[in-house]
Amino acid sequence: MGELKAGVESQRIEIGVEDESIDLRYLTAGESDDPPVVLLHGIGLDAASVSWKHTLPHLARERRVVAPDLPGHGESDGMGDYTNESYIDVLDGFLGALSIERASLVGISMGGAVALGHALDDQERTERLVLVDSYGLGRDAPWRPGGAALLNTPGFDGWLGAGLLNPALVASSLAGLTVNPPSEFVADVQRAVGPTAAGALGAWQRDEFRACGLRTCYLDRLDELDVPTLLIHGHEDPIFPIAWSERAAERIPDSEFVAFERCGHWPPREHPEKFERVVGDFL
Repeated sequence: MGELKAGVESQRIEIGVEDESIDLRYLTAGESDDPPVVLLHGIGLDAASVSWKHTLPHLARERRVVAPDLPGHGESDGMGDYTNESYIDVLDGFLGALSIERASLVGISMGGAVALGHALDDQERTERLVLVDSYGLGRDAPWRPGGAALLNTPGFDGWLGAGLLNPALVASSLAGLTVNPPSEFVADVQRAVGPTAAGALGAWQRDEFRACGLRTCYLDRLDELDVPTLLIHGHEDPIFPIAWSERAAERIPDSEFVAFERCGHWPPREHPEKFERVVGDFL
């Protein structure tokens, strides 16, 4: 773990998910009587200290903010199953363990699908919702057939694990996911990604990348969402097309959409100042 910014604390909490007890590390800062803000990172090359390094202390000027390392990432334990549903259960357990009755949720990539799934199932406990280059807003993507085939290639897990622990390959991956990634960002990812991340990523992808399309898609439920929602998307995101968020904004009754130009899959790290301003104003 890299050095934390002033005022940010690293804490641990044990949660129960079905028949498992999971030890979670989370970052926290700020104090307020308002509902807290919960930040949810993505799958694989991510952790609380990566996506939310700058966002967390900025938002903590006005609110209490918490950001867990989801199981298999950062300094948290792993878990038996890595699925969208199991991560939603983790979020439910985390909120319960911290006695958080109502919160604003900010999720990036897979974390966006987790936040959205939770919000749809428990709208009364969700104050506001921010979806950043979010998964769960489309039924398929051009890379899905090849990705699904690759997941079943013999030796893929070993290759994936070695790649996530190789600094040069991590830097190359980030260069393909973002537009001119800052060196500090690359170093933060290299420092945060551990050996369990590959298992989490591979298992989650196998569950999601089906022969007929992507498993989790909330498109048909978006008109049910009665929560103020902000959608942010990098214009050059190579993973999830910006059209996903544009279409979602048309279907969610109370929503705003903001595109980030010259930005790939990681707006909070590619354009941190703009991201903090846009999200801070919305919250």
